[in-house]
Amino acid sequence: MASYVVMEPPEGDLEQAVLIRDGFAFLAFIMPFLWFLWHRMWLEALAALAAALVIGALGTLEGWSVTATVASLCLSFFLALEARNLRVAMLERRGWREWGVVDAAGRNEAETRFMAGLLSDKAEARNEPSPPALSERPAPARGPGRASEPALGLFTYPGAR
Repeated sequence: MASYVVMEPPEGDLEQAVLIRDGFAFLAFIMPFLWFLWHRMWLEALAALAAALVIGALGTLEGWSVTATVASLCLSFFLALEARNLRVAMLERRGWREWGVVDAAGRNEAETRFMAGLLSDKAEARNEPSPPALSERPAPARGPGRASEPALGLFTYPGAR
């Protein structure tokens, strides 16, 4: 099963919510710059391009070609692991709010579970009972017993034997 982060738009219209699958983004591993552009992540695309250009320039130096290749693979792997988290962060910068996380086998099932949870939340909000009166509230919980009683844990209370 996969986890999907549900992002709620700034207007609060949950019909326009975006589900972002958590995990490795294979296309971001192959071509991170284009993946970021496709998702309109301009700053991230520029940062990925700048890092790729620096690594490419490093590869032109004599004796650094293997290091540049390894660095390029590490950069692509890192971006593929973090691409979806960066997308969530980008949406949050634009005013979107995280509604929650949905676990599902696929995208269609995730959308179904999200809508079912949304409908049940609305039903609970309509059927929610009023808070109890002051006289009906339970008494607050009491703290630990006397200092001479045995304590559970590494340290005892001050003054105990």
